[in-house]
Amino acid sequence: MNGIEFFHYPSDEHPSSHLWGLRVDGTDLRAHAAWATRERWRPELEDQFEDQERESAELIWRQHDGLGVVDFEDRPDHFLSPAAVPLLGCSCGIWGCWPLMARIAVAPTTVTWSSFRQPHRAQWGELPIGLFVFERKAYEEALRSPAVLTEDPLGPPPARLGVV
Repeated sequence: MNGIEFFHYPSDEHPSSHLWGLRVDGTDLRAHAAWATRERWRPELEDQFEDQERESAELIWRQHDGLGVVDFEDRPDHFLSPAAVPLLGCSCGIWGCWPLMARIAVAPTTVTWSSFRQPHRAQWGELPIGLFVFERKAYEEALRSPAVLTEDPLGPPPARLGVV
């Protein structure tokens, strides 16, 4: 079984607004997405930046952000929806702009995330993230009581993330 953590952290653009953060086995889901997409980005990012390695790594590392907490107040079961749903949104703040989608399957004792995709890049196909299987009781407990952080925990991109 995988471990899951849900947390809220302040938005860089609007610090009084909080975003949903997710960690799987102690690693931010945004980091999982960055590693899974870095090679897929390569053809699009070649020769796009003055400081190619640093700026490409930053774009890939920060391509996603959490979903706005207020955006899902009227949908408390979003992370338990048995369908393909966004788990992360775009760093611009509009989650539909660049979502990370995954299929959620809810069973009596487990919650499974699979079939991770970027809907705006159909040619990328299924991303090499997951299959993640969580114990349902622990998942629901983590979802009910997310930690509230004072800053975004993602940090800077690792040096080896560059696409050059």
